[in-house]
Order: sequence, then structure tokens, then C-alpha cells
Amino acid sequence: MSEQVYDYIIVGAGTAGCVVAGRLAEAGHRVCVLEAGPRDRNPFIHIPAGVLYTLRNKRINWMYQGVGSPGLNGRAINHARGKTLGGSGSINGHIYNRGQAADYDAWADMGNPLWRYQDVLPWFMKSECKLGEGDEGFHGKTGPFTVTDIDQPDALCDAFIQSANAIGIPVNSDYNGKQQEGIAYAQRSVSRGKRVSPARAFLYPAMKSGSARVITNAHVRRIDIESGRACGVTYQAVGDSVSSTIKASREVVVCAGAIGSPHLLQLSGIGEHAHLQSLGIRTRCNLPGVGSNLRDHYAVRSVLRIKGMSTINERVRGLSLAREIIRYGVSRSGALALTPTLVYCFWKSRQQLTNGDIQLTFTPASYPHGVQSGLDKFPGATIACWQQRPLSAGYVKAVSSEAFEQPEIQGNYLAEPEDRKVLAAALRVARRIADSPPFSGYVEEELWPGRDCDTDEALLEHAMQTGNTAYHPVGTCRMGPATDSTSVVDQYLRVHGVAGLRVADASIMPMIPSANVNAASLMIGERAADFLMSH
Repeated sequence: MSEQVYDYIIVGAGTAGCVVAGRLAEAGHRVCVLEAGPRDRNPFIHIPAGVLYTLRNKRINWMYQGVGSPGLNGRAINHARGKTLGGSGSINGHIYNRGQAADYDAWADMGNPLWRYQDVLPWFMKSECKLGEGDEGFHGKTGPFTVTDIDQPDALCDAFIQSANAIGIPVNSDYNGKQQEGIAYAQRSVSRGKRVSPARAFLYPAMKSGSARVITNAHVRRIDIESGRACGVTYQAVGDSVSSTIKASREVVVCAGAIGSPHLLQLSGIGEHAHLQSLGIRTRCNLPGVGSNLRDHYAVRSVLRIKGMSTINERVRGLSLAREIIRYGVSRSGALALTPTLVYCFWKSRQQLTNGDIQLTFTPASYPHGVQSGLDKFPGATIACWQQRPLSAGYVKAVSSEAFEQPEIQGNYLAEPEDRKVLAAALRVARRIADSPPFSGYVEEELWPGRDCDTDEALLEHAMQTGNTAYHPVGTCRMGPATDSTSVVDQYLRVHGVAGLRVADASIMPMIPSANVNAASLMIGERAADFLMSH
């Protein structure tokens, strides 16, 4: 059989990988995409409320196991990451949130001058098709990725927004526009009652054109490197004992995410020499930064028992659920068409700050033990909060040379005192909103953490015992100049010291943005495709 050769090989069909593949194929390049998971046929991927099921489905979710974080008294946090076409963009909570202009200006100040907000904004806009109103000059209207406003207002959400406004938090109907600060219903990647996934928006058109070949259930074992240049990859089909090799005449682009990308680089001999040596992996390029700088948002939830108002909890049980299923089938509306979070709030832990540093979300539903994998049986609501730019950083490390063995993931949450201080302040802001009318009139009881939890120490103990990832890991192949020993790729996303190899996903972010990271990953994919064709 003749050797398979493509212009570009894309490892991972996640958010950025789908964009890169789509844009390269659109330009006529021959592209091969390798995805470790199956096709995105699971119906819960496409139903907005299906997130409750995708977050615990091992077939389409890596369900990575973390190790204990000292800042959480040794508690381990596990990580849901997409394992299907669209990657985490096919199992996430649908939120479209870019972050603050200052986030990207900070990336530029770290030695990446091409990544200032004014430089990345056009690439956000290129992918976007924003339906409805928005600040002029900040939104695309013709891109393949549809973004909509929530079209089913909720009375409890309205009361929460009014109460936030009463304590001084302004209403901001477009947090992806001129400024982020304020509170409003979320912008989301849902259109006509179905998920807008990166795969359906970018990858499927490329497959249909014939320029992109997609191989699913294909686990990449290593990047093949010859004479200092990436020339292809070796992969193994799931359930097969034989490996296959394909070649790239131009470049290999790793888009396996903040956990998968550093792991694959390490397996391929790119990483810290001593670490690779300890695993018996030949060092191809000594890059100590590979796998370090793991950042994530650590979310802590408050759960409220609601009175005098219906919540989603009651709408999806018994006969009510049957009615919602019929409603969704007929009109693609109702509870099944809602995202897990409906309201987003961006604010400051202390007033003297120039830019906001905390984020709160609200939904008229509550989850057992605060985990979005089921609903409580009583009328409930949830306020979640997190620090936007945590200082605490962890790592991802291969534990063997075997590609099918999961890496060690240390989130290192709340390791830094400043992170604890900001999170305690965020929990107090959440309680102030809940205690303000009109929303307070609907609160029967604060179930979690409870009114006896009223000191910073008690709030932090609640945070350490109950908090969880917000599913936003980034930074493990951080972007920066070659003079920075902790960086992995340059500002064109080229891996330092290895020709023909780039990384394009959330792992390249030098610092986590003040946002969910799917929107930024779309932008990174757009930029990577442009760099590949012009640099």
C-alpha cells in the first residue's frame, strides 16, 4: 500500500482543530484530521440540555482523573474533555464568552505582540455569525459559527439580574462588546434549539468538499520527527494492535487540548529532558515548559431552595419531562433547549480594581453535590463563582511512554493566597445578590454553604471541600519568545526547536482569559490557519 501523504495533519478534532482543518480545506489544501473519539452522533451532543449527560459519558468524554491538590487539602479534581468530533466544543455548556481586551493585551506584553486585542478581534469576528443585537464593530455576521441570545426569558433570572443591579452591578447586554463588566443573559452557541458545534460549523463542510479526510477512533501515539522536523504521525485505531503512519508534506498541527497536546509532545520526545529520560523516552527537543503553567477556573457553587417560583428542577421530572420532550420535538424550545447556565455576571472583588476579576453565573436549577450531572428534586437555583485570572498553576505530565495511559494532572487549585482571598470575596458578592430584593423574596433557604458559613475561613473551607473545575484548562504549551525558557511555541504557534510543528488550541494561552475558553479557541484556530498559509 502506498504511503499516505497530506499537506497538513491535524491531531485532534476539537474546537481549534476543526477551525484549522476547515480553513485549510477551504483554501484547497489536502488535510488529514485524526480524532481519538467517535463521530458526533450521540443525540445528547446536539440537545442543549444534553450537557448533563455528555459530562459523564465515557464514550465521548476523556473523563481524565486528576491528582490531589494541596490547596484543596489533597482533594483531587477530575476533568471532562471532549472525545468526539468537535472535542470539548461538543460537550460544553454552549457559552460564548471572549473575555476582556486586557487579557489579550497581557498576552502581547508577555512577548507575543501579534496577540493584542485589536489584533485578535477580527479573528473572533471572522468565525462568528451573531444573530440579534450587539455592540457595533465587535461582532461578525457572516461566519460559520452561530451565536445567539437566550430567547426564553425566565422570571427568576430576571429577578436575579434586578437584584444584582440593585447592589450596583450594571446590566450589560453585550459582554462580548465594548466592555465585559456587568450582568445579563448569556450569549450561546445554540441555534434553532440545537448546539452549534465546531465540527458541524467547520469540519463537516471540509469533509463534504473532499479536501479533508477525517479518521475517527484514531489515537495518535507520537509525532514522527526526522532531522529536527515533524514529518508525520504514528497512530493506532481503537481496538487495533497495529500502528499506522501518515506523512505531512508541510506541517503537523497538534490540536489535542490543554491536556492532550502537552502529553503528546512529551510522548514524542519534546519536553523536559530529565522527565523524558525517566520514562525512557528519547529527547528530541528539551523544552521544560511543556506541560507546565496549567491554569483553570475553580468554580464554587451556592445552592438555594426556591419558593413561589417554578424552576427547571420540576420541569424535567415525571409528566412535566414528557411534556418538555414533546415541546422540544415539536418546536425545539422549552427546558431541553436551555443551556445549563442562563445568566452571566462579571464584577470586581474590590472596587479599586481597574478590571473585573470575578465571574458569577446563575441558573434556575440545582445539582446534587454541585455537579452538573443531574438535578435536585426540590425547587432550586444555583449561583456559581470563580476567580477570572488565578495565579495558581499546575501541570500535565506523562507517567509512562505508553500513549494510552492517561497523564498526571495537577490542577494545583487555590495554592496561592491571593486566589483564596478573591474567591471568598466572590462568594460574598453572590450572597449579597441573593439577599437583595426582588430575588431575596424567592429564597426559602440557602442550602449550600448555609448561613452558619459566614466567615472567610468558613467560606474557603466550603470552597475547598465542594468546588470543582469550570472545565477551562489552558496554558500547558504556553506561547512566548524562545528566550523564555517556560514557553513552548512562538507567537506564530511554531514549537520552539522543531520545524514543521505547531500547536493550536487552548494550551498555547500564556494566561487564562477572563472567560470560558471555547470562543478564544475558535479565534486561535482562525489565527493558526492564517499563520500556516502565510508564515
